[in-house]
Amino acid sequence: MSEVNVTAIDRVIDIFEAFQARQQPLSLTELAEAVNIPKSTCHAIVSTLISRGYLYTRSRPRALYPTRRMHDVMIDISANDPFIKYAIPILERLRDATRETVILGKRQGDSVIYLQVIEGLHSIRYTAKSGAFKPLHSSSIGKALLGSLKEPELRAWLDERSLPSITRATLTGHEDLIQDIQVSRKRGYFLTRGENVIDVWAVATLINVHGETFAVAVAGPQHRLESNIEEIARLLIASCSFLSRQVGS
Repeated sequence: MSEVNVTAIDRVIDIFEAFQARQQPLSLTELAEAVNIPKSTCHAIVSTLISRGYLYTRSRPRALYPTRRMHDVMIDISANDPFIKYAIPILERLRDATRETVILGKRQGDSVIYLQVIEGLHSIRYTAKSGAFKPLHSSSIGKALLGSLKEPELRAWLDERSLPSITRATLTGHEDLIQDIQVSRKRGYFLTRGENVIDVWAVATLINVHGETFAVAVAGPQHRLESNIEEIARLLIASCSFLSRQVGS
């Protein structure tokens, strides 16, 4: 794919994210300014999106806004994901049992990508969005995915990069992270204690499906998880084991 095409794709995504951020109709000028592109370029992209039914025009005031077409397309796609459609009911039951936010993630390059987020039932809870990227070394899902590597592979990966501090609690030393992962492997689950988000704890474990490695985490405020980690880990491991059997069969 050429650099021009990649730039065009970036701009289309930027346009939809501008509407997400503003939460209101935008004129062509406002949209071009929000995306930081020339008005002529914005006009060309907008014209295509209008012709395909993804944007519509308002006459008073003269403005643009997305239709539900993108929403409906993405709903149809996500509803037929061959793994997630089986995972969601089980993850929802795990959320109901723990009352905390449940996240399904996978490694994407040097990051974790959240594939599904089922928010907890408490008014104060950890929140995140599907499609969000998180560091491997500071998230519980990331630690679990790093824990799936053999130790020589893990050390080779660490040798090529530094570990930035996300919070004061983030493990930034290579040996500290390796030791943490080794301990986590033995007990069967991986923890973060405010290492990715201050005052948020999370517990994660791995799930392997047809040769693909995923991880599931339960995350919430420290004051609720700290005294309840073992019970949450037990429910998490049981849910992931059940999901693995269901998908495998």
